[in-house]
Amino acid sequence: MNTAIFEARRHAFIDHMQPGSVAIFKSAPQFMLAIDAELPYRQDSDFYYLTGFEEPEAMCLLTPQHEEHQYVLFVRPRNPDMERWTGKRAGVEGAMQDYGAHMAYEIGQLDEKLPAYLHDISTIYYSNGLGETFDGEIGALFRRLHYREGFSLRALIDPGDIFDELRVVKQEEELALLRIAAEITEAGHLAAMKATKPGMYEYEVQAALEYAFRVRGASRNAFESIVASGSNATTLHYVANRRRMADGELLLVDAGAEYDYYNGDVTRTFPVNGRFSPAQCAIYELVLKAELAAIESVKPGIRFEEIHAITVRVITEGLLALGLLQGELDTLIEEKKYSDFYMHSSSHWLGVNTHDRGKYKVHGESPMLLPGMVFTIEPGIYIAEDAEGVEPRYRGIGVRIEDNVAVTADGCEVLTPHVPKTVAEIEAFMAGHHTEID
Repeated sequence: MNTAIFEARRHAFIDHMQPGSVAIFKSAPQFMLAIDAELPYRQDSDFYYLTGFEEPEAMCLLTPQHEEHQYVLFVRPRNPDMERWTGKRAGVEGAMQDYGAHMAYEIGQLDEKLPAYLHDISTIYYSNGLGETFDGEIGALFRRLHYREGFSLRALIDPGDIFDELRVVKQEEELALLRIAAEITEAGHLAAMKATKPGMYEYEVQAALEYAFRVRGASRNAFESIVASGSNATTLHYVANRRRMADGELLLVDAGAEYDYYNGDVTRTFPVNGRFSPAQCAIYELVLKAELAAIESVKPGIRFEEIHAITVRVITEGLLALGLLQGELDTLIEEKKYSDFYMHSSSHWLGVNTHDRGKYKVHGESPMLLPGMVFTIEPGIYIAEDAEGVEPRYRGIGVRIEDNVAVTADGCEVLTPHVPKTVAEIEAFMAGHHTEID
């Protein structure tokens, strides 16, 4: 994205700040795999959202009241010796020329240069926990300024509330990136379905999935891929992916691609041998019914929590019909008896994070949906291998179906419509599956 987009975001953030305040943001730390090997770097999402800057050891300062420097970056200096090993750095000049900073300094000058921007400031937007060392350095600097120059910090405000409001409604350029991330994510799931057959290991399917991500330009996974066969699918965040898949089992694949910091998040559950058993089909059809009903409900003006309520009612009704629950429907819902089989929320916000910024309660109420909001819909049913009072044919079955939706002016756009989802579609697709990877 071009610098004008990030500039507009900074202006929007500044418009939410209190008069006479500044905001300080720290880049994500660089983690090491070993003494001389760095893990792949990913910038802090809030920091990236405001700056587009992707290097570690950086700090962003927003100072609305300053006559010339409303946007200041502190960055690593250029270092030819280090750049031979880890790549070119923007440096002070690049921070200004390429990232639009009004002024930039080396990060080592923070103690020297920051105080000049804090005169007559008593309120600072800053999120603790950005790094223990940095938190300590900032705290020590504030204390020194207090004793030496009379600096009085009266309020330290977490900027999260502002980000929650700004990031929950996506702009057109964000929706475009989310569509690309969704398309790449779909391609990965199609590759996983094509590759799957009895006797393979879960990690082989993961390899096909993630290869499809990479060859289409995904920078990284949105999260660790879940490739869970058999009863592994009843563990919500199973990521070991090392079990050998057997004939007659289901495979649950929950995975997403990240493209230019925007994420897809899709789940499909399908039979390893290409054909659902009657028991598997009964559970699958129930989850699908819940997901489709929830998607149908999405439109501006309904509350976010209504989506989950719809999935709960459909699933509870189905569990009653299958004999997995006994009692009166409304009582079962009120007492959350369904949670033995459906224990998570149906949806989460989606964007620069897989679980993106955005509140789930505003003044104690679920937020109203607005055009531009993007989220997942992902009901599921999980029946443990040792579930008591459950017919053996249902035990060990885990099913989740997940798509990404964007709220439009009069309904929603399903961003991930191209991966087979009905029983007939899945069985037909897998009947002609092959092991080649597109």
